Amino acid sequence: MTPISVAIVGTGSIARLHIEALQSLSDQATVVGVTDVDEPKSAEFSARYQIPSYPTLAALLTDARPELVHVCTPPGAHAGVAISCLEAGSSVLAEKPPALSLAEFQSMAAAQNTEGPTGRTAPDGGPWLASVFQHRFGSGAQRLKRLIDEGTLGRLLLAVCSTAWFRNQDYFDVPWRGRWDTEGGGPTMGHGIHQMDLLAYLLGDWTEVSAIVRRQARRMETEDLSLAHVTFASGAVASVINSVLSPREESYLRFDFEKATVELTHLYGYGDDDWRLTTAPGCDEVAAAWNTAPHGVRSGHHAQFTEVLSALREHRPPPVTSDSALRTMSLVAGIYASGFRRQPIRPEDLSPGSPFYQRMDGDGAGLTTLAGAAR
Repeated sequence: MTPISVAIVGTGSIARLHIEALQSLSDQATVVGVTDVDEPKSAEFSARYQIPSYPTLAALLTDARPELVHVCTPPGAHAGVAISCLEAGSSVLAEKPPALSLAEFQSMAAAQNTEGPTGRTAPDGGPWLASVFQHRFGSGAQRLKRLIDEGTLGRLLLAVCSTAWFRNQDYFDVPWRGRWDTEGGGPTMGHGIHQMDLLAYLLGDWTEVSAIVRRQARRMETEDLSLAHVTFASGAVASVINSVLSPREESYLRFDFEKATVELTHLYGYGDDDWRLTTAPGCDEVAAAWNTAPHGVRSGHHAQFTEVLSALREHRPPPVTSDSALRTMSLVAGIYASGFRRQPIRPEDLSPGSPFYQRMDGDGAGLTTLAGAAR
């Protein structure tokens, strides 16, 4: 097994999770460098984890020539960094949210599979863009996905997706947080997106969303709370909550099928014990199928990175692909568009001609709608 050469851009708190997961996968990945616009932070990160530091992204790409770059910068820098890496022939794994808008995300996706200035495009494909949505990769989600696909649970009728977290005012006083132009949104974009991604991964395409978006308590540009009703192509409906105002923090998903209820309660990551199955009367075969499906893998960066590195070694697009992440990004955009327009939104309402394609707050409707909501 030849390890994949990996670099990291950005050295904030999320980068520490990335480097520690990558170094635990040393037989599959070799971290060849790091860079940050804050050179002292980059040097400190370099010394702590014993990897080379480069003064600029250009120097990193030219000298280290990584096969894969992990983008761990604040969200406002994702698009520029990712496009530069893709054009140089390096595949990209971008932290959430992968972009500030649908337009930005599509520009990143368009840079895939193109001959870069260094001429390093792989003859059998790549470079590719992937997004970090690690909750898909725990064995619980994989087990549920398999049983859904096999029809074991019957038709999905109802789902609940709740991200009830707590962030105080100090958290949002960091200059780039809580702003449309640097973070792209509030908890709908930056916090609940993980649970919503898992919801969309399991349920498939959405067809309509009706939402409210409010700023209840925090002083910032964006919302601190959203509530949505989502209809899926399968006919299933879901209630979606995103909050950073909840002192008792919880991430909760519930799926009511014809033959069983499946629940997941966790905070920032789950294991097998965080899932619960309740079967309908006379459906004992569902419990047997649940108990024999995959077990033993926690959700988290390690689980997704293992799959990404395996795909790159086999010259396959790494998960989560841009097409798959786009479904999640469009659901986020749909919640904002519905909340700000105060009307139901369908995917076709988010075409390139829509202001909500260009920015999650559209043409400024977000600022008007949220103005004065916080005391």
